Amino acid sequence: MDWATEAERLAEAADRDAEWLARAARELLPAGARLAVDLGCGGGGMAVALAQQGPAGLSVAGLDGEPAVLAAARRRAERIGGAAARVRFAVARLEDGGEALRAVAGGAPDLLWVAGAVHHVPDQQRAVDGLAAALAPGGVLALAEGGLRVRHLPWDVGVGAPGLEDRLDAAQMRWFGRMRASLPGVAAMPYGWPEALRRAGLGEVATRTFLVEHEVRPGGPAMASLLASLGHRVARTAEEGLLSEEDREAFRRLLDEGDPAWLGRRTDLGHVEARSVYTGRRPA
Repeated sequence: MDWATEAERLAEAADRDAEWLARAARELLPAGARLAVDLGCGGGGMAVALAQQGPAGLSVAGLDGEPAVLAAARRRAERIGGAAARVRFAVARLEDGGEALRAVAGGAPDLLWVAGAVHHVPDQQRAVDGLAAALAPGGVLALAEGGLRVRHLPWDVGVGAPGLEDRLDAAQMRWFGRMRASLPGVAAMPYGWPEALRRAGLGEVATRTFLVEHEVRPGGPAMASLLASLGHRVARTAEEGLLSEEDREAFRRLLDEGDPAWLGRRTDLGHVEARSVYTGRRPA
């Protein structure tokens, strides 16, 4: 993926996710934490949440491998101001390994948050091993990977065959499978994230799932976000021929402001999903 072109979308997603990220930050920060790191920070959503929810003395670093993404995250933090302004953003890649991560972050993190990033690495277990090794003694690694996919649409939207969003989800999972298969040196990981954390030598492995739910009304920011997200998902899967011609036409109409079927006028849409976070602690 060309992450530079995704920079503004990631910053918008950070705004949308601010509420649940604040809840996660409050729950996950270990007592007495001095350094928290958001690796693969995207729009800086968790980095800002950690700065806002943590104690005044907490140092927070937002790290990403794409300078354009970091620039958008930095602009967002400056716009929010307050505690967000003390987040330090710097270039670092997940694949660089534990020692490099510590060097860029300014030390061994007491909390290392990695959201939606490990699945882009060819050898996921090796990546988790490196993240675990970067932790301070007693530090927590939190992987936000998966959960229950977002639901926006009624089963029957009156355009195309019922179950349109389910078929889009299925197309996106096929896209994900192709993406994973195309990575050079890809290694299978035929087990779940809790087992990956255990194999990395971490203890107290647990899963926390956060419900994310809000109304979507015509003309509001949630509607704009919904339309942008659906448009992005449809374009990505349609481009690779993963959606049928009938479903592409249905989404074309639903996303066309000039069409009577445009979703932006509807009052029966929503946003419901569950975000799962897998945690493990390095022995003290």
